[in-house]
Amino acid sequence: MGKSLIDPFNRTIEYVRVSVTDLCNYRCGYCMPEQGVHPDGHHKEYLSYEELARIIKAFVNLGVSKVRLTGGEPLVRKRLYELVEMIQPYDGLEDIALSTNAHHLGREAEALVKAGVNRCNISIDSLRPQRFNKITRGGDLEKVLAGVDKALEVGMKPVKFNMVVMKGTNDDEIEAMVDYGIEKGVEIRFIETMPIGPAGVSMMDQHYAAEKILKRVKAHVGADLIPSTDRSDAGPARNFKIAGTNARIGVISAVSQHFCESCNRVRLTARGVLALCLGQEDSVDLRTPLREGISDAELEQLIIKAIAKKPERHFFNENVHNIEFRQMVQLGG
Repeated sequence: MGKSLIDPFNRTIEYVRVSVTDLCNYRCGYCMPEQGVHPDGHHKEYLSYEELARIIKAFVNLGVSKVRLTGGEPLVRKRLYELVEMIQPYDGLEDIALSTNAHHLGREAEALVKAGVNRCNISIDSLRPQRFNKITRGGDLEKVLAGVDKALEVGMKPVKFNMVVMKGTNDDEIEAMVDYGIEKGVEIRFIETMPIGPAGVSMMDQHYAAEKILKRVKAHVGADLIPSTDRSDAGPARNFKIAGTNARIGVISAVSQHFCESCNRVRLTARGVLALCLGQEDSVDLRTPLREGISDAELEQLIIKAIAKKPERHFFNENVHNIEFRQMVQLGG
């Protein structure tokens, strides 16, 4: 098609993270307050699958090649595979991925793969059932691991684990998570806590730097970590291959080593707000003009104008108090 979205800092936007809901059946402390968000009467504010598909189509027409479906927990929204079926035929859309806590993945994985989901990231912060239950405020590790097995069985590839490492909470499981990844053929990605929303800000005293994680992994496996040049997932992780094996690990160091200079993404919330930066308030409402009847061409122009407002970087280290305006669960990571 030849079109591309270029922001003011000459970064090409090729990746959109689409939140289909801000509800979640888990309550991880860094992501969502214990009482949840917007508990009453808000479902009509969500974009329908048809509306989401129309916005995604506009992005694909403008050069976006990857979409990741997120939440909240995307699988609490019924029949997610229907949205996948709508967008899968789009010419130029090369990759449809899913981020999930995997609680419902055992039930949904086969239909999602059949519809066109290529890959899956699973949030899992502990391999100890009681600790997992405490971190998630009610999560069922056995059900999650069954979902992992189902995803692997039906051919999702790659399957990756996202572990938020929290000092004093689960940092003693870094090595165990690496071993599990090697055993299952799952890539493990270790993520620093980020000061997003009141919940995230309150947990920054548990921040555990990515470089410390890498040192521990290297010592544990007794082999070099070889930096990967594979950028197929278009993500922010620094990925490494464990020398002498096919195993891979990654770190996402949003605080200690930000990756803003290579940012290639924007986020669409379930309520139709286009968030231009994970750590800045800049955003554009797409739902209102969409429901007022704008044309496809006008929608594309609205997106182009929005991308022109994308900020250069976040300021997680400089002004933590300024980024409490929304919860991580509303952005989908």
